[in-house]
Amino acid sequence: MTTTFPELLATDGTTATAGEILGRCRELVRPALADTVGRLHPWVAEMAAYSFGWCDVGGTPAEGSGGKGVRQALAVLCAEAAGASGEAAVAGAVAVELVHTFSLLHDDIMDGDQTRRTRPTVWKAYGTGPAVLAGDALFALAVEALAGVDGAGAAAAVRQLSAALGDLVRGQADDLLFESRPWTGPEAVGPEEYRTMAEHKTGALLGCAAALGAALAGAPEPTVAALDRAGRHMGVAFQVVDDLLGIWGDPAVTGKPVHRDLRQRKKTFPVLAALSARGPGAPAAERLATLLEESLEPESPEPESPETLDDATTRRAAALIEQAGGRSAALAEADRHIAAVETCLESLPLAPRASAELRTLLGFLVRRDI
Repeated sequence: MTTTFPELLATDGTTATAGEILGRCRELVRPALADTVGRLHPWVAEMAAYSFGWCDVGGTPAEGSGGKGVRQALAVLCAEAAGASGEAAVAGAVAVELVHTFSLLHDDIMDGDQTRRTRPTVWKAYGTGPAVLAGDALFALAVEALAGVDGAGAAAAVRQLSAALGDLVRGQADDLLFESRPWTGPEAVGPEEYRTMAEHKTGALLGCAAALGAALAGAPEPTVAALDRAGRHMGVAFQVVDDLLGIWGDPAVTGKPVHRDLRQRKKTFPVLAALSARGPGAPAAERLATLLEESLEPESPEPESPETLDDATTRRAAALIEQAGGRSAALAEADRHIAAVETCLESLPLAPRASAELRTLLGFLVRRDI
């Protein structure tokens, strides 16, 4: 089944695709990012370069993908939307990209993920301790990158990043704690709690990227705050779509096994929405709750532990989630946050081309085959 989100149309005739926009922004930021990473201890710098896809284990240069670069693109586009050159946002773009990569290194350890972008994760390639060290180094480097900004904006930029980091940690903590909470009953995780977690874990850094780009471009505070809100809504929409892909996505597109989130007992939005279903979806919700409580036993906390949930059970769970309305509820949730992003953008006097490219980027993030 394929679900298509509404088209977000550019208004200035721009023909740039999302891939072209992301590529342009990566090309602008890459020299500064590479120079910053190069200041690390050589071994740590190699692990960082490996995580960006720039080299293989041992330091041999590689042509692999280092990711889309969505956060650095947001910083650049928001600087341009505020009327400045994208170069004004490069320090902010470097900082958010470093923080994002730091969070991935640590997330992969916490989640036990052994592959990312078709390669072994850093902890699998270099070891858990070295991967933690590399993540810590990238975090420190991000703060250093912003602290070096000329002028009076450096302190405000560091505060903006620090606040986003605090939210990111809160979101990650909640996400980890969700795993040990029951599927039903008064202690169960509800959709509203999930929204808060997703805004913190995913939306905070997207909002920070947008806000830093605008702030470093000299935008007024109301504009900076509105773009922060837009980025946060974008993050929730992205997370919910990612949850849908985690259950029903094509492995050839996502690079992850089908039903992977169900195998790992992830309390994602479609599951939580299904469990809270009332009316026609209630019978399926009850059967889903019974299945989850009986079948999804906690796995060993060790990252090396194998997944044990069988394919038949995950297929049945996925079908019940859809029958209970979890899939349609998640699509509606993503739509609401997309509309909120649009409201934020429409309220601001942004440069037309950059505004259009922001909409193109939003469409790229949420219009995926589900």
